[in-house]
Amino acid sequence: APAKAKKITSKANNVELSSDGEVEEGSWEMEEEEDGSSEEMVDDYGASSSEEEELLPIEKAALKQKLDRGGLSEDDSEEEEEEEEAEAEEALGEASKQKIGQKEEESSDLQLNLDIDEQFKLPTNEQIEREDILFICDIRKLYTCSIPPDLHIIHQRIKGNMEVLQDFVVKREEGRTRQEYLALLRRDMAAYYSYSDFLLTKLMDIFPLPELINFLEANEVPRPVTIRTNTLKTRRRDLAQALINRGVNLDPLGKWSKTGLVIYDSSVPIGATPEYLAGHYMLQGASSLLPVMALAPQENERILDMCCAPGGKTSYIAQLMKNTGMILANDSNAERLRSVVGNLHRLGVTNAVVSNCDGRQFPKVCSCLLWGVLGGFDRVLLDAPCSGTGVISKDPAVKTNKDEKDILRCAHLQKELILSAIDSVNAASETGGYIVYCTCSIMVEENEWVVDYALKKRNVRLVATGLDFGKEGFTRFKDRRFHPSLKSTRRFYPHTHNMDGFFIAKFKKFSNAIPQAQKEPAVEATTPSTVPGTVTEPQPKKKKLEGSKIDKEQKPPQPALKKRHSLQAQRKPLKA
Repeated sequence: APAKAKKITSKANNVELSSDGEVEEGSWEMEEEEDGSSEEMVDDYGASSSEEEELLPIEKAALKQKLDRGGLSEDDSEEEEEEEEAEAEEALGEASKQKIGQKEEESSDLQLNLDIDEQFKLPTNEQIEREDILFICDIRKLYTCSIPPDLHIIHQRIKGNMEVLQDFVVKREEGRTRQEYLALLRRDMAAYYSYSDFLLTKLMDIFPLPELINFLEANEVPRPVTIRTNTLKTRRRDLAQALINRGVNLDPLGKWSKTGLVIYDSSVPIGATPEYLAGHYMLQGASSLLPVMALAPQENERILDMCCAPGGKTSYIAQLMKNTGMILANDSNAERLRSVVGNLHRLGVTNAVVSNCDGRQFPKVCSCLLWGVLGGFDRVLLDAPCSGTGVISKDPAVKTNKDEKDILRCAHLQKELILSAIDSVNAASETGGYIVYCTCSIMVEENEWVVDYALKKRNVRLVATGLDFGKEGFTRFKDRRFHPSLKSTRRFYPHTHNMDGFFIAKFKKFSNAIPQAQKEPAVEATTPSTVPGTVTEPQPKKKKLEGSKIDKEQKPPQPALKKRHSLQAQRKPLKA
């Protein structure tokens, strides 16, 4: 007959160990001091074993207590123990199921039912307040909160909300307005993508809702690494072959660029190769190539790069000019000019002069050099400082650290710079007279508003940029209307063109004269005398202004002023 296993009860934790090495759970029993006689323990199969071992006093007392209490046999007591263990396990299972059910109920309160068969419903105010506790820490950067927001629920609700807004008349909930859906969508997107409410409101005004989601998703992915071949020292074909031999996976940037290469991966640092140190290429974003292409500099011209740091566009201009003519590379930050000088030396640029001046005061400070020696510039490139809303993938801090004051401050600076750039150009240039204005922002206040302001303040007009792709600029935005020629400006987005957000406008200056603001003629304060016995004498006519041009440039009088003049003319002098 096979050997029967015996139970050995452990002293430490009252766990029963079988002789064949198996562990069986035992129930914890309270110790009571009772006198009990030694009795034989029955094995698992109900037969007494030849190798009987004496029980410990505590085990004897517990066994006697069970027998006295129930009057059961030892086999029955073991069965009762098994039943109690099973009941305990069932009780624990029910308790765990209840806890899981409670959690599911709580999550179901937060998660809206987005099934296809059921309609999307807006959450109640209580549910919104409950969710605020979860993700207000993420919005306000309070890292003391230990409960993270449930991004899956928020993402599903964004999708459901978008479906309702696209077919609002059919899918909307009764008694709910479109503004309530938009407010919930803005709140959810701010929590999911970590944007400030101000910036997200601005973006919702610029993009349609489906395109806005694509823009936000594109900002979460870095743009591809691109380089520009320096044709002053090498050709793109030779450079590509040299980098491929070093283990770099690359492709041409696109049909629109003859010098760009896109880098997918590299086994060597792309910014420390012998080719880079020799000045054969420049690490440069794809979008920063476009302003220089729009400027289209010609050989032997005088070019001004008003905000040149770190020197990528300046070196590209010198490359297109083949180191002829003259480039004035200016920047107001002396620290950033160090990188400009280093890059120009490395790339072999010999026709550039570096200056450190405030671009706003450039025509005044350098008037002797500008007009006395140079005779004005043929072309000017202005890459104006901006809020950086087009390069969020490079600087995610823009999501939360920009507000209305920052946007308006940048717009004011850009208006001053663009007027200064226009004043630095010679309209009588045989080959030039062009100004290119660009920013790495997508805000209308920094782009179309600034361009429209320049059209009103200077004798310039917009011309085609020469770029075959890109979206047209806005001619109307909310309650504002811009000049119709703003259609010739170009906008570039990360989700559409896979490059940083950019805006480019190209001006042609047709007159060096600065138009003066016309002052309205002052109305005389004296009125015809109404004192009896006095007669008003007719006043002599004023001489007409000399020159027919001035008469044409004068603005017609305002309607209110016309009415006032007509009333004075109708008054007749009183007789004596």
